[in-house]
Order: sequence, then C-alpha cells, then structure tokens
Amino acid sequence: MTNPDSKRFALIGAAGYIAPRHMKAIRDTNNQLVAALDPKDSVGIIDSYFPEADFFIEFERFDRHIDKLRRAGTGVDYVAICSPNYLHDAHIRFALRSGAKAICEKPLVLNPWNIDALAEIEKESGSRIYNILQLRLHPAIQALRAKVAAAPADHVFDVDLTYLTSRGHWYFTSWKGANDKSGGIATNIGVHFFDMLAWVFGQRLDSVVHLHRPDAAAGLLTYQRARVRWFLSVNAEHLPPAALAAGKRTYRSILIGGEELEFSEGFTDLHTASYQDILSGGGFGLEAARPSIEAVHDIRHAAITPLQNDYHPFCRTVAASS
Repeated sequence: MTNPDSKRFALIGAAGYIAPRHMKAIRDTNNQLVAALDPKDSVGIIDSYFPEADFFIEFERFDRHIDKLRRAGTGVDYVAICSPNYLHDAHIRFALRSGAKAICEKPLVLNPWNIDALAEIEKESGSRIYNILQLRLHPAIQALRAKVAAAPADHVFDVDLTYLTSRGHWYFTSWKGANDKSGGIATNIGVHFFDMLAWVFGQRLDSVVHLHRPDAAAGLLTYQRARVRWFLSVNAEHLPPAALAAGKRTYRSILIGGEELEFSEGFTDLHTASYQDILSGGGFGLEAARPSIEAVHDIRHAAITPLQNDYHPFCRTVAASS
C-alpha cells in the first residue's frame, strides 16, 4: 500500500552504475519512483525496486510525460539525476522547470561558473538543487573532521590520499574516458575525495599537479589544515604489489600523519542516508559543491610540475612504467 505522505520521484540515467543506489534510497525512504529515463534499455534492475514505474528511452517522451503529470496535479517532487557528468547541468534545469527539486550525483557540474548559472535558476524557480556528497555522512570522516577541529589551530596535517579503481578498455571508449564529458579522471573518480578534503581541512590554498593522464593523476593540495599528496588511477598496473598478489582491483588509502584512516566499511547505505538527510530538511546544496568543482577544474587546466620536492610516491611507479 502506498504511503500517502510519500514523495514522487523521477530518475534520469536508470541504466547507469550508480542508479540502483538511488532506487534503493527512494524505496528505503518510503517514496515512489514513478518514471525513469535512459537511452539504453538495460534497466531490468528497476523490477527489484519499482516495477510499476514508467520507463522511457527518449527524452522528449519523458519530458512530455513529466509535464502531463504536473498539469494533472500529480507531478514529481524530485528528479534524481544519474546521467553522464556533462549532462547534469541540463538535467538539473529540466528538474526545476518541471516544478521539482533536483538530487544530482557528483560532480554536480563540470565548471564553477555553471554553479553560478544554476543559482540564478534556483532563485527564479524557488526550488532546490542537492548534490550527493555522501562521504560527509561517513562516520569515520565525521570523526576525522571532529579530530581536526579539536587539534591546535596552527597544526597542519600531512596526508597521503591514494585511490585506485581498475577499469577495463571499455572505460576509455565510454563517455567516462572523454575529458569534455567526464571532466577527466580527477573529476570522474576523485571529486568526492576533494569534497571531503575541503570539508575536513578547510579552504584550499594551493594546488600543484604532478601527473595528469587519461588513466592517472596526482598532485599536491594545500589546505588551511593539511598538505595532501594525492594519487588517482584506473590502471590495474598501478596497484601496489600486495593488492595485485591478493587479486584485488581496487586500493583505497588515506594516511594522516603516517596513520591509516580506516573507512573501508560503511559505504553501502550512504546514498540512503543522503536521501534521509535531504528529505528531513538538510542536504548539500550548490555552495557546498563549489569547493570540489573549483578544485577539479583547476587540476584539469593546470600545467604539469616536474617531480621534485614533495610528491606522492606512486608517481615514480607510473613514471617508471611509462
């Protein structure tokens, strides 16, 4: 039986990797998915959550359906956006024009000025735009933020952030491998880490890029409370020997003052927690998203600095294999 107080959702990008987490979050918060869109029709996962949802492969028909619902007084309250990165801006605009709020996957947009334009539309529509920044809701990250806040104000933490998530050849053929569509590797797999770093360590003061290739990127970020050597890769050859020996294809590490931050668990339900936060009056809006969008934009357009002084140790591994 449908909850009379439930909110009505539409979802864009139903065939994508992250869409099932949104479907689960909508279900787990006792709401309804009434319509979904994706040009690809491999969306049988919908049956596990909302088999009665209408599905469209053409945006024009989806647009007409959402407008028809609105005019009938049964419009959607939220549009969940799981589409490719470069389409987020347009799909957010569609949501607000349709009288709905937008819940968008990260990155919210690819460029900082896109946030300024969306702020104007948000003001004109009287609606809201939310970004999924789920690491802010992870208990280990929240505890780290509290630890940093409690430390002496002049203490600067030394941080090594390493994230490798191996991808096959398909990755570079898909939109994810195109800089103008994904924003490049730092944006596509790193933006949530850059959001977390700013949220925990304060304002970004400087950014140096030591490596920026289609499959890997690295640099040094300076924040008010931290110096962060970071390394990101989708190339399995860059995995550390222990991970390779164990047959692992992913490696994630955050060292703070030489101590490992344990946050490997607790990721599964963070989208549901994000939805609960939004639906209860919280959520992270445009300005919350800005620091990470500015960071990845600057990384994308930075000149490469030679490997000297301080840099992430994995950079040498990549340089040696080039």
